[in-house]
Amino acid sequence: MGRLANMNRPAAVEIAYEGMRFLITHNPTNATLNKFTEELKKFEVSTLVRVCDATYDKAPVEKGGIEVVDWPFDDGAPPPTQIVDDWLNLLKTKFRDEPGCCIAVHCVAGLGRKRRGAFNSKQLLYLEKYRPKMRLRFKDANGHNCCVQ
Repeated sequence: MGRLANMNRPAAVEIAYEGMRFLITHNPTNATLNKFTEELKKFEVSTLVRVCDATYDKAPVEKGGIEVVDWPFDDGAPPPTQIVDDWLNLLKTKFRDEPGCCIAVHCVAGLGRKRRGAFNSKQLLYLEKYRPKMRLRFKDANGHNCCVQ
């Protein structure tokens, strides 16, 4: 049974862009938490952002030296302005202070990582109308200035 459950969990996806690293993961269970934490460590994750309601105990993840941040918002909806602002501030701070670190993110199912058509019309409209409010500027490990909008 455990093997079947693992088959249904998509693999983590790493995204690297302009000196920043992100890991998009599945939502673990308390039973799979130790393995999940080890996977985060392999990718040198320093912060895990949960954008869904908590379904597992974050203490073992934090015990592994990974900060856990909870910014839940409705599944299938675009993020509220405050969460976008908090996210951009987190990126600015983390990638400036900890060059080479990785930030992990997960929602409930993480279906959008591997499936065409995963974005709904509300999300697409949000992305089409989105205008950057701030630029993230920091120096990467090579001393180059990087920015993300």
